[in-house]
Amino acid sequence: MDKALNIYTKYMAVWVAICGIVAYLYPAPFVALKGGMDLFFALTMLGIGCVLNIEDFKKIAKRPGIVAIGSIMQFTLMPLGALFVARIFSLPPEITLGLILTGSAPGAMASNVMSYVARADVAYSVSLTTASTLVTPIMTPGLTYLLAHSILKVDFLGMFFSIIKMVIAPLLLGLFLKYKFTKTIEKMEAVFPAISVTFIIFICSLVIALNKGFLSMLTPMVIFAVVALNIWGMSCGYTIAKLLRMNIPRRRTLSIEIGMQNAGLGTVLALKHFNERVAIPAACFVFICIFTAAIMAEVWAKKEVRA
Repeated sequence: MDKALNIYTKYMAVWVAICGIVAYLYPAPFVALKGGMDLFFALTMLGIGCVLNIEDFKKIAKRPGIVAIGSIMQFTLMPLGALFVARIFSLPPEITLGLILTGSAPGAMASNVMSYVARADVAYSVSLTTASTLVTPIMTPGLTYLLAHSILKVDFLGMFFSIIKMVIAPLLLGLFLKYKFTKTIEKMEAVFPAISVTFIIFICSLVIALNKGFLSMLTPMVIFAVVALNIWGMSCGYTIAKLLRMNIPRRRTLSIEIGMQNAGLGTVLALKHFNERVAIPAACFVFICIFTAAIMAEVWAKKEVRA
């Protein structure tokens, strides 16, 4: 059972693509569930909280320097890169805002899985993801406001409280449940990532269903912009880690961590505080970042074996 769940989690990009096609052809069932979007994402973070450990936070305290470096890179390279890419590609205001919101999101929890596959430093990956997630209530709405308030109105406080409700509170609840019922939770450990993947798939499918009439905006130019942002993050992560003389596993970790954003959160925030068109880049980024990270993880894993 655990093996099947792990395979299901690993190939999230495939399920996103399949369900996206279904959502485009039959949008009504997905649109009908839009009201439960906040709850679905909260359950995603609850599942993630259940697979984290208190030890993960102790690791952050033991290595504050390299975790701080990664977090600073996360919240500078990606949002500024998003703004730069949007200008290079002359994207419309709503798509630009969506790309900036995506770049301002924390690291994706799926990066931990990809780091494991790539034979990277998984403990470092977990530390980076956890640290960036904890500062998300300030950094994501703050950076979005700073870089995009001149494009469209950005509700900083609204986004702040949304993140507290959908990210921090369920994450802490998951940690509490893991602490309180450790043995029971550990027996079900493979279930929680699978639950999180399921809700991420639904959120992406919902965006497609809601945007059926606006998908003409997902032009090749928008796709190229999303790919460029993803490659920018992964390239900068690896290059800077190399310049800082980090070992190869940590270079891989930083590359994956910076390049993979929690675009599922960006999608939910876009739908809640803006509109369906703003959510398009984030929904597109979910698929792109998983696809590129999966390719690099397989390449790196094979190189490690040959070595």
